Amino acid sequence: MFSGSIPALVTPFRDGAFDEAAFRRLVDWQIESGSSALVPCGTTGENSTLSNAEHHRVIEVCIEQAAGRVPVIAGCGSNDTMNALLHMNFSKKCGATAALVVAPYYNKPSQEGLFAHFAYLAEHAELPILLYNVPGRTVSDLKPETVCELARRYPGKIIGIKDASGDLSRVTDHRMGIGKDFCMLSGDDELALPFNAAGGAGCISVTANVAPALCAEFQAACAANDLARARELNDKLYPLHYAMFEDSSPGPCKYALAQVHDWMENELRLPLVPCNDTARKAVDEALVHAGLL
Repeated sequence: MFSGSIPALVTPFRDGAFDEAAFRRLVDWQIESGSSALVPCGTTGENSTLSNAEHHRVIEVCIEQAAGRVPVIAGCGSNDTMNALLHMNFSKKCGATAALVVAPYYNKPSQEGLFAHFAYLAEHAELPILLYNVPGRTVSDLKPETVCELARRYPGKIIGIKDASGDLSRVTDHRMGIGKDFCMLSGDDELALPFNAAGGAGCISVTANVAPALCAEFQAACAANDLARARELNDKLYPLHYAMFEDSSPGPCKYALAQVHDWMENELRLPLVPCNDTARKAVDEALVHAGLL
């Protein structure tokens, strides 16, 4: 259902509030640059600091501005199953194509708890679900056997995964345990090349916020099995992938966007603060390396 370069969009703020005008410009720029789908209200969108009203407004604006040009995968994750369901029902009503649902964080559920969480959402919401596994942030780790059982038990509802486990063997685990129709997307930009080679279809990307055209071209080269071109583009983007995490994300990403667009503010919400000088230097050098400055 999904492939290519899919930015996990930042949520722009101005004077503490959601900057709707900047977000609409960001959505247009992403689509015009070749992004194949959009993810509002993911981790990069600072969803954990948005009120439910703000969370829903960001999703609504994204869908309005995309206007059917690309699918919108609404970030609906929560460590509260009922709140995740609330987000999914709202996103379905607004016209989202699917929901990105992160493994519940902080609670540290067992594999049985993770299965029960996603099973409940699959049974009570209409939107297809892209699982999101990012153990470095959530502590809980959605194991391949749990993923495979969810996909087998709920075909057409559990449709794929954004895998940010850093374990490339899981691409093959999922492919062999579920089948080729299960959508596997990398959650780590720097691993997107080997992830695609192992059977992945694209990346839900932080870097694509800043370099959407290059990321889209890279994913197109992967899809065409043009390894030489994919490697060339990967080398161009590689320093930027790492610079995006030189300080707490999305701090470096918002700094980079403010460097390339005068309509984007370098503003985050507490407890996140603008990135440090070391990160700014790394971002500036990576932007130059990628030909973006």
